[in-house]
Amino acid sequence: MNSEIQSYWNYCWIDGCKEEWTESTEVINPATGEEIGYIPNGGEELAARAVDAAHRAFSAWSKRPGPDRSRYLKEWARRIRKKSTELAQLLSLEQGKPVSEAEGELGVAAEFVEWYAEEAKRIYGEVIPSSRSDHRITVLREPVGVAALITPWNYPAAMVTRKVAPALAAGCTVVVKPPKETPLIAIALFRELMATGLPSGVANLVTGKASEIGEAWLTDSRVRKLSFTGSTDVGKMLMRQAADQVKRLSLELGGNAPAIVFPDADLDKAADAIVDNKFENCGQMCNGINLIYAHREITQALTERIADRVRQLKVGAGTQPGMHVGPLINEEARRKVASLIDDAREKGAEVRVGGEELFEKGTFYTPTVLCSVNDSMKLTREEVFGPVAPILTFDDEEEVIARSNRTPYGLAAYLFTRDASRIHRVSEELEFGMVGVNGTSLSFPQAPFGGIKESGMGREGGHHGLEEFLELKYIATVLD
Repeated sequence: MNSEIQSYWNYCWIDGCKEEWTESTEVINPATGEEIGYIPNGGEELAARAVDAAHRAFSAWSKRPGPDRSRYLKEWARRIRKKSTELAQLLSLEQGKPVSEAEGELGVAAEFVEWYAEEAKRIYGEVIPSSRSDHRITVLREPVGVAALITPWNYPAAMVTRKVAPALAAGCTVVVKPPKETPLIAIALFRELMATGLPSGVANLVTGKASEIGEAWLTDSRVRKLSFTGSTDVGKMLMRQAADQVKRLSLELGGNAPAIVFPDADLDKAADAIVDNKFENCGQMCNGINLIYAHREITQALTERIADRVRQLKVGAGTQPGMHVGPLINEEARRKVASLIDDAREKGAEVRVGGEELFEKGTFYTPTVLCSVNDSMKLTREEVFGPVAPILTFDDEEEVIARSNRTPYGLAAYLFTRDASRIHRVSEELEFGMVGVNGTSLSFPQAPFGGIKESGMGREGGHHGLEEFLELKYIATVLD
């Protein structure tokens, strides 16, 4: 085992120090099924100690000037970039994605830290003209307090920095729980954060029993904010529990993103963008395309273009050179993908490419293209979260908007057309928090990433993401 990877084993970060733990759980490489490390299997006690540290540190950290907080974040970003090659290998090993994708994710992670390093200097208040001459109205923006951040396994580096960076920039202190599937990259990122000289207790990380850690944070009145990225079912549960103390919430939950291709679209560009999005991270992306709606006039032409591109994708362990698609995160995920494809086949779908499990080891599934898909199939209602591109046919704009909006989810949607009027008309009718037009890139540090309906609440990115960690205080002063 690589000695550098072993240096991240079996400890958390509490109060600026490594916290070792006797009870541990293994981390599995999904490409081989082999153990690659161990992490503390902590619970309520560890979670409470993290909050103790964050609460003690909050008063001093929240009062530091923005430029002071900015310097720590800038140094963290610099260290992430310096270690990006090493960190990308670690990320690929525990998550499965190709190293090239892991390197891209580390770049995005650093970009978010750099962005919020600058935003830390721009937390402005307001002086509002009063309707009474003897009063002055002032509005301040103050940090919420201790923030609990729960990150997902599909983008385990970027999601750490997307949550931690704005919280620290705002003046909050944080307690972080990474997922059991991909905790090592979070531990590694925290090592770089601690190396900046960040004051003790400002940022804390614990691993272990999700139910115990979540319960400890949700019932602790010192935790004033919860940010969670994950499934809708878990998000609903956290929302119910957070209601007892009216905690501030940011939730990024499930999605069922449509990609609508109109007959006037550039089909080659549309096919490129759809395949890039759909098969990134083996299809395990919350804003990944779930359904491809092709206008009847161009269904066959678009299907051929997508199928040709998918046939060229190389599948294998992410650490092997030249791979485009790695494994699914675990066997449960693979069984779900296979079950949805079987259901679609039984109801008339045709497998144009793929449709089978791969290799004796690891949780691989072939990149798959399905045509003749109809609305009776389960994969049109459930988030596939795998390397499957279902293609459906539509006849007119009003119809496809109605079919797209039928989902209870509302994270992302995409459309392809060269008609300027249609761009505005359809974008505004789609009931989604984000819409990509003639492209599928949505994650930018300047932009508010997030959804509506059962896809959650709150935003990450831009000044909107900073505001998630700030409270408004209104002061009315009587003048002499």
